[in-house]
Amino acid sequence: MANGESEWITGEKSRAAGRQLRAAHDAIAVGANTACLDNPQLTTRITGEADPIRIVFDSGLRLSLSSNLALTARETPVWIFTSASSGPAYEGLKALGVRLITIGNLAGGLDLSGALQILADNQVQTLLVEGGGTLAASFLRLGAVDVIEWFRAPIILGGDGRSGVGDLGLGSLDFAHSFRRIETAELGDDLHERYEQIHGAGDS
Repeated sequence: MANGESEWITGEKSRAAGRQLRAAHDAIAVGANTACLDNPQLTTRITGEADPIRIVFDSGLRLSLSSNLALTARETPVWIFTSASSGPAYEGLKALGVRLITIGNLAGGLDLSGALQILADNQVQTLLVEGGGTLAASFLRLGAVDVIEWFRAPIILGGDGRSGVGDLGLGSLDFAHSFRRIETAELGDDLHERYEQIHGAGDS
């Protein structure tokens, strides 16, 4: 909810499918708000499946030293992309085994293109961007989203809920991001839809 109230919306079958998605990717990313408010683990919790590298885009190093991510960084890697390069939070997270990667800021946000290049240089070939809305919008604006995994529950929150995708800065519908649905599956009462990006004639 917009007021911060949070609980499961989708059912257990959707959550199990989401954990399988985590297992299928080299890394999983969330923004600082999601990391701080939800205190996630970002693990697969599937016996025999390796956990992805857990990545937080956190320019101001807001992640708590007592968070689930920080406290388990030596068990499952946690990387933080940040604009900070020193300070108590930096040293505290580093001491817990978190890998801190300092990158620049572009137009008020972290340099996602630079971050993606660093990930590629470290053999991270697939990245699951799990939340929240601000980070999702940043990747969409960059044109860096190849596939959307959309889980829908039979519930309507309307304007009382937080947006799943933040402001895209669209001046016109002509600039909307277009995707093609390639798969649909029923997961109990939920729907899981998979969409792929539609590239324009000038795209590679």
